[in-house]
Amino acid sequence: MIIPGFLLSLIMAVLLCWHAVKTGRDSMWLWIILMLQPLGGLVYIALNIVPDLFGGTTARRIGHAARETLDPHREYREAKAACDDTPTVRNQSRLATAAMHMQRYEEAEALYRAAAQGVHADDPALLLGLANALLELHRPADALQVLERLGNDQAHGRTAAAALALGRAYEDLGRIDEADTALQWASQRLPGFEGLARYAAFMARNGRRDEAREAVQEMDKRLAKLKPQFRKEGRAWRDLAAQALGGA
Repeated sequence: MIIPGFLLSLIMAVLLCWHAVKTGRDSMWLWIILMLQPLGGLVYIALNIVPDLFGGTTARRIGHAARETLDPHREYREAKAACDDTPTVRNQSRLATAAMHMQRYEEAEALYRAAAQGVHADDPALLLGLANALLELHRPADALQVLERLGNDQAHGRTAAAALALGRAYEDLGRIDEADTALQWASQRLPGFEGLARYAAFMARNGRRDEAREAVQEMDKRLAKLKPQFRKEGRAWRDLAAQALGGA
């Protein structure tokens, strides 16, 4: 017996909804699967089932990037629900990270401060998160105080990410030579584009436009070699540097 296309689509939608509930997916997927048949089901398979079947870092990154595009507030909602239910240090840190991603910097600062208490007062990840929130709130002096505490931890506090934040604080405070040292060191060690982009922008703002232009050209070469699904974030950092030069 040949199953009609509509019935086959309905059966597939029911099975996918069962899978979504069974694996704890966001309830948003139920609406997508049921209301957008059969396209919604195909999207669900591509973003949730295929990465699980094939695993690997690349598959997970593609799935995460696609979910971020479809529902950019999902991580914040889930992190907030977890934090409201169980306000542990881990959940506070997760929510603070999501808040930073959504540019809710005051909320992130409050969460990092709440988490960095007691035995966690000197936690490197929490201190760095707090410092970055303070930098986004244009409070470099406060950020520098936090980063100096972080720098006392020689084993875990002197990282490329910490050096990047330190360089930003120094520049905002007018300590240009110290900023140059920290940002250059970070740009040579951080993966991705942020370190190089922030250093290029720093050079552009401080009379070193030729060097900044060379850095942007280097980022253009790297972007051309990336797979399309990984270019969005790199392009955003490249554009930050280009804007400091006054161009696109």
